[in-house]
Amino acid sequence: MKQRDAKFTLGEIVRHKVFPFRGVVIDVDPEYANTEEWWNAIPAEIRPDRDQPFYHLLAENEETEYVAYVSEQNLVHDEDETPLRNQNIGRIFDKSPNGEWRPKMSTAH
Repeated sequence: MKQRDAKFTLGEIVRHKVFPFRGVVIDVDPEYANTEEWWNAIPAEIRPDRDQPFYHLLAENEETEYVAYVSEQNLVHDEDETPLRNQNIGRIFDKSPNGEWRPKMSTAH
């Protein structure tokens, strides 16, 4: 089994490269770990490689907040300093003095 190092860390704010949403990383899978149905719903021409980290995000766009599952190749670090709206962020993370989100000890695994 080959070692996969995730580019993004828990609590990091990221933005999708193609679609207009951003979010905070709440979990990382070292490779694709969702259903075949979900995989096949992605149009073949934009379907990412399975053999890369996939991130669970508390995501949001202009209209709503939701959980997203996104391949590493489709994410970039988000430089926008606008706070995220999702109320669940405060249940999972504490904000450090330098402004980074850190998992609360009771929810870290």
